[in-house]
Amino acid sequence: MLACADSVPAALVLQTHIVLTISAVIKDYIEGLPSYTYDPGSPVGVTMTKSDTITFALLLIQLSCVFGGKILVFPLDGSHWINMKGIIEELHAKGHEITVVRPSDSWYISEKSSLYTSVNLPGQDRFKDHFESFVSQQLEIRLQGRSLSLLPRIWKKIENQILVISQFSFFHKMHCETIVQMFENETQMQSFNNTKYDVVLTDLGIGGGALLARRLHVPLIYNVRWTLQGEAHDLIAPSPLAYTPFLAALLTDKMTFPQRIINVLSHTMGSFSNLFISEPHYKPIVRRYFGSSVDYSTFFLDADIWLMRNNFIFEFPRPTMPNIVYIGGFQCKSPKQLPVDLEEFVQSSGNHGVVIMTLGTLIAKLPQDVTEEIAAAFAQLPQKVVWRYTGQKPTNLGNNTLLVNWLPQNDLLAHPKTRVFVTHGGINGVQEAIYHGVPVVGLPLFFDQHDNLNRMRAKGAAVNVDFAVLDRHMFADALVTVLHNSSYRENMQRLSRLQRDQPMKPMDQAVFWIEYVIRHKGAGHLKAQSNKMSSIVYHSVDVILALLTVVLLLIFTSLFILRFMCRICFNGKKAKHD
Repeated sequence: MLACADSVPAALVLQTHIVLTISAVIKDYIEGLPSYTYDPGSPVGVTMTKSDTITFALLLIQLSCVFGGKILVFPLDGSHWINMKGIIEELHAKGHEITVVRPSDSWYISEKSSLYTSVNLPGQDRFKDHFESFVSQQLEIRLQGRSLSLLPRIWKKIENQILVISQFSFFHKMHCETIVQMFENETQMQSFNNTKYDVVLTDLGIGGGALLARRLHVPLIYNVRWTLQGEAHDLIAPSPLAYTPFLAALLTDKMTFPQRIINVLSHTMGSFSNLFISEPHYKPIVRRYFGSSVDYSTFFLDADIWLMRNNFIFEFPRPTMPNIVYIGGFQCKSPKQLPVDLEEFVQSSGNHGVVIMTLGTLIAKLPQDVTEEIAAAFAQLPQKVVWRYTGQKPTNLGNNTLLVNWLPQNDLLAHPKTRVFVTHGGINGVQEAIYHGVPVVGLPLFFDQHDNLNRMRAKGAAVNVDFAVLDRHMFADALVTVLHNSSYRENMQRLSRLQRDQPMKPMDQAVFWIEYVIRHKGAGHLKAQSNKMSSIVYHSVDVILALLTVVLLLIFTSLFILRFMCRICFNGKKAKHD
């Protein structure tokens, strides 16, 4: 229950009025009733007086009156919306009033919902169109590079990186234009101010939510792993590169000297690329609406709580901060019964079990030659296969394989006959696989998927296949390895036990901390001063330079004095000799 007294004064006034009114009615009614005395020898053995009855009724009224906070949600479209929607569902069930800011041409975020009220922004993001174009181009570049020699293949990787930077830069540019239109819309901004939101909940993959929270002077909560400036941990927590792998480097926390060189170079290149992706678009907005004195490098770090979409079952051990709350696996749920036809297909697998494959909500099909190789590998298995695929039907599809337009991923992963999960490595799917203890064959395509699956491989729970060089033999070998080497299932089930063995469910933690921020109007006591420091101050570069200057001055002064004294001595000896 959310404490009304600290968070919503208007609701408190209303609650007091309702309680007093109802209690007066109850009191008038109960005054006309006799007291009920029970025999001490009875199982109850108590006496309920009129006063007791009134007190009990008032307690019931207090328990039944729930007044939630006003929460403004600024989500990122696509697959990120799926886990944000899960949090919204829980907040709605707790009685909170939720408003969702969405582009009018949103891909996944519905305008009409029983969970929230929508605020539509001009539809300029065109997330779906840009994303589908980007994915097809990136997959094509990777496939082109598989038959090339070393140098042309390196150039293809560079070309792919340039594509990533340009596409993300364009996406943030369009988003920033939408933000400016929102800020310049005085009617809309006045409406936001008049609503008196208690907190802004946003995904830092885009900067609109953080900018709006700062503009409205409202506490801010991030639902986050990736941000517009890089991985969230790397931004807010100490990240020693000796044992904290940069995500794009695909390393673990146990690095050799050459790997540490790669890690430092990867981190440097990643930080440098961010200068071209987000900073050129957001920095002018920060200066325009918040003043030139505001430090852009720390602007997006000033959140009260960071709800981190992972945990140390998935993450390698590393330093953290007081306002980071780990909610890895928060979207995992108890399974539901499978549809009848799907249940019959799964049960028909006998003792062999089933393999399920899906590349998430965003990738429903692959290039046809790759699809044919995957289908041929599946056809060799004695297991039944449930494959979410909406492209052209493979010509060599085996009788053991069922193609579906959609599958209940969580329910299938929980099924006792599921043996292997073939996935692209999205964080939602990986967390569900951990929760249900199903080993993985990874087929990473882009973004953080390579790193997610690399972590699962390092923990002995996955075998990964390079999409660019995939053929039926390689894919079949990976499937057979995970199916018949019991260590993969044992390792994943160990992770599952760790995932489930927590004092509080991850979703309950997320809701608790959102309500915590509402109750206390922020969580400033958990925010470290490092969030307000520039890199120069944070790493004590200015202190080091100052001390180095003092040391150098002392050295030069000492040398000067020594030289001067030597010269005097030398001149004195020379004069005496003369």
